[in-house]
Amino acid sequence: MKKTAIIISPNYKDYAKKYLEDCVDSIKKQDSRGEIKIFITDNATSSESFEFLNKVLDSRLRGNDIGKELILNKNNDGFAKGNNDAIKLALVRDFDYIILFNMDTVIDLNCVRELIKMAESDEKIGAVQARLMLYNEKDKINSLGNSTHFLGFGYCIGYQEELDSHLRGNDTKEQKGDDTEIFYPSGAAVLFKREVLEKTGLFDEEFWMYNEDQDLGWRVWLAGYKCVLAYDAVVHHKYEFAKSIKQYYFMDRNRIIAILKNYHILTLLLIMPAFVIMEFGLILFSLKTGWFKEKIKVWKYFLSPEKWIYLIKARKEVQKMRKIKDKEIVKMITGKIWYQEVDDWKLRFINPFFNLYWKIIKRLIIW
Repeated sequence: MKKTAIIISPNYKDYAKKYLEDCVDSIKKQDSRGEIKIFITDNATSSESFEFLNKVLDSRLRGNDIGKELILNKNNDGFAKGNNDAIKLALVRDFDYIILFNMDTVIDLNCVRELIKMAESDEKIGAVQARLMLYNEKDKINSLGNSTHFLGFGYCIGYQEELDSHLRGNDTKEQKGDDTEIFYPSGAAVLFKREVLEKTGLFDEEFWMYNEDQDLGWRVWLAGYKCVLAYDAVVHHKYEFAKSIKQYYFMDRNRIIAILKNYHILTLLLIMPAFVIMEFGLILFSLKTGWFKEKIKVWKYFLSPEKWIYLIKARKEVQKMRKIKDKEIVKMITGKIWYQEVDDWKLRFINPFFNLYWKIIKRLIIW
């Protein structure tokens, strides 16, 4: 029997009071063979938050074979490091599968079993995402895996679409439960194999929050493994886009870090003209939305020599691990941005140009 660690996303202050009970209640009902243990990191821990987490886990898991372990961090170390602290402990405890669930999720009955079933179906599978549905609109999609634009923007496949209409308009491999490849899995509901994390490393803690799952999924592919969707593993996500987009600085900074780390150097040179044009466009966007100060902070980050020491070192580590060429990776990367929450005339205007640009330079990438 293989051991499964379930990492619930880090708690910070009163976050657990809003979400934890529903999440744990759904986890304890999972029908899965082998040992299961829940790990939670408490960021900026206090006696009150520790007592609450402990109380909820003890009361909700009473009479259940699922174990628990809390990691207490004095500071708020962010999503990436908070998850890493729990993952590292699970690896030390010799768990075979590492499953991450956001605390604001509710997991369907057979989800863990289906994630493991998909993971065991192919030794080349390194990461498996569950089918994420919106909690308040049960028939609408949150994510069927995630896509990456060639300039690093990540977005959810099928977001806010009706599930049936999405499947009718696309390849229905998901519906048949077949191995459906995705560029990267959402950190809200994903299984990683132990041996894959040992080769790729964990989340890059420099990201702090947002895009750390994009970066890790990219590395899974570069290491010679696959990221896939398990259609029959269903998770309902209490997702709020408005809350996420407020973190503009991290979203914009981290997508640039991801492309600098993971692309071949010649690919970076090919996308540079489009990157410069996009940066000018983002200035206008940030002025309109009131995020210009955040955009300036992004540029200041990349003007720091200290940060470039980190970037060069991180890039060397990724490229040393690489087994797959960019000419294979870019087949999965898109040339257009599509996210309903930010759909406006500017995207509809620029998408055809960036898409054409990407189609042309993809043909030039032979490395």
